[in-house]
Amino acid sequence: MMWIPIILFIFLCLAAGYGIHQKRKTYRMIDRLLDSVLSQEMIVYSDVEEGEYSALIGKIRQIQEVLGSHVKSAGKEKEQVKSLVSNMSHQLKTPLANLSLYADIFEKGEIGPEQRKEFADKMHRQIEKLDWIVESLSKMVKLEQNIDEFEVTGTKIRQTILDAVDTVYEKLEKKEISLSMEPFEDRLLYHNRRWTAEVFVNLLENAVKYTEKGGFISIGVRTYEIYTKIQFSDNGRGIRQEELTDIFQRFYRSPEVENLEGSGIGLYLSNLILEKEKGYMTVDSEYQKGSSFSVFLQNCKN
Repeated sequence: MMWIPIILFIFLCLAAGYGIHQKRKTYRMIDRLLDSVLSQEMIVYSDVEEGEYSALIGKIRQIQEVLGSHVKSAGKEKEQVKSLVSNMSHQLKTPLANLSLYADIFEKGEIGPEQRKEFADKMHRQIEKLDWIVESLSKMVKLEQNIDEFEVTGTKIRQTILDAVDTVYEKLEKKEISLSMEPFEDRLLYHNRRWTAEVFVNLLENAVKYTEKGGFISIGVRTYEIYTKIQFSDNGRGIRQEELTDIFQRFYRSPEVENLEGSGIGLYLSNLILEKEKGYMTVDSEYQKGSSFSVFLQNCKN
């Protein structure tokens, strides 16, 4: 019977050795998996043996996917910031250059009283443009980052439309553009009056800008089961079909209108506002014949 303790001793030694071997094997496997995570190499189940380690492998893969998602998101945000700074620089460059030019002319003092008044008016317009660009950029950032409180309630739509018309009325008169509004029943729509009026102002100002002197703009309101459509139509220059999806991008401006005043922020900002209100916008346009922008706002239940 003396051989039984010897066998037990040998078995224990083998078990201990096997345990050490397994620990080393497990350590090497985890080390290899972590290296894959750090080097952003995708882990596949064939990299390791199936069995008791499957759950561990699955969790490490989940961690890898989450980290990869964060890295991708950070890279995208970095590119967006870079693009925003670049576009802001481009938008501010022209009015600043004009102001510098006018300041040089004033400094030389080689112009008469009438010209001084003319250049003073031009400087004032450039300052207004700078102020508008900076204000629009501020609003855009606030909406994108949810900085500003944005309250949306059931509000009558007629006054919101009238507020927008009142803002652009002087520009309509200056270009002798007629404005008509179809009769409609005032309704409670889900929107923020101040911000939605800004959407309408953007659409009306674009219509005035791209419509020739003596043209027309019409406003129509039509109610459907879930939404009410507020449509702004004009007989202006229209938009090419290939550009219809581009015009809502931040800072986009058609090559054909680069010589006209504008920043390419209005429609992008309008879309941000409508998203906050669970509304949306569509456009229908025929080049050289006119455009129709339709804003859809949710009806409020009576």
